[in-house]
Amino acid sequence: MAIRIVRLGTERVKDEGLRIGTVRRPPRGVPKAEFSSGNWYDVWYPNLAPSVETMQLGQQAQDARAWAQFAKKYRAEMSRPDASRSLDVLALLSTQGNFSMGCYCEDESHCHRSILRELLKERGATLAA
Repeated sequence: MAIRIVRLGTERVKDEGLRIGTVRRPPRGVPKAEFSSGNWYDVWYPNLAPSVETMQLGQQAQDARAWAQFAKKYRAEMSRPDASRSLDVLALLSTQGNFSMGCYCEDESHCHRSILRELLKERGATLAA
């Protein structure tokens, strides 16, 4: 049982389970009826996406210092009660079944999902390699 952190829109792996989109906006140009069949996500959960302002910081980050500022701001957003409780629930659910979470970014190391992975691990989540 584990959470797999994925790039939305990529092929699913065997036993991946439910796919959760932790993005601010749905995929452009994709009909809602095709979100799941197109491997985007089964459920949209923008509660764990960075705010628009924070997302822009991450997109504009060109060096380690700017990325660290983004990470600090995103972590602060995820420490708010609603987001924190969501992370706690997902971490616990990872011990009971398989599911995946993700974003559209090509490079996970320059995406909020890399920080989301860390936050879940800090809460004791079981993460797939």
